[in-house]
Amino acid sequence: MTEILPQWVLPWLATITLGLQVVLIFVGAGVLRMVVKRLIRQIGERYSLPAEMVIGARRGSTFLIYSGALLLILDRVGVSATVLWTALTGFAAVAAVAFFAAWSVLSNIFCALLILTVRPFRLFDQIEVLENGEKPGLKGRVIDINLIYTTLQEIPVEQTETVLRVPNSLFFQRTIRCWKRTGEGG
Repeated sequence: MTEILPQWVLPWLATITLGLQVVLIFVGAGVLRMVVKRLIRQIGERYSLPAEMVIGARRGSTFLIYSGALLLILDRVGVSATVLWTALTGFAAVAAVAFFAAWSVLSNIFCALLILTVRPFRLFDQIEVLENGEKPGLKGRVIDINLIYTTLQEIPVEQTETVLRVPNSLFFQRTIRCWKRTGEGG
């Protein structure tokens, strides 16, 4: 076959072959995706499946098909599957540790956004976070709401003023008793 091709093509033959293989893998993945998408749609219509299930199945199959195509392309380029698997599992382990380490902070930030939008209480409201119906809980006047804590100024006892910094996520785990500011209509 090399006798048929011109001499200037010979150094590029491996690159051209690799490029054609990559294009064929992409085309094959696209055709497979269209066939699977049509099959999922027909199954969804035939069995009256909920739209959420059909959309989820389409997205999941698309992810699997293109992930497989990417792995095939990386294999053709010469990337070892062992190296990829090691990198992926290492990244997943680090991500899991980081996620658990940051979970409480992220939870408090999300709860702060909920407090500011849903407004179960506002600045200067008198509130009490109840443990249960029988025991008194944390009680005070809201003097600050930030991304991590809500600060409550306690009612002075023995001439000392103290504040409580309550994690924002606690307000969504407990019952809150709220006394609105005086002179406010609601």
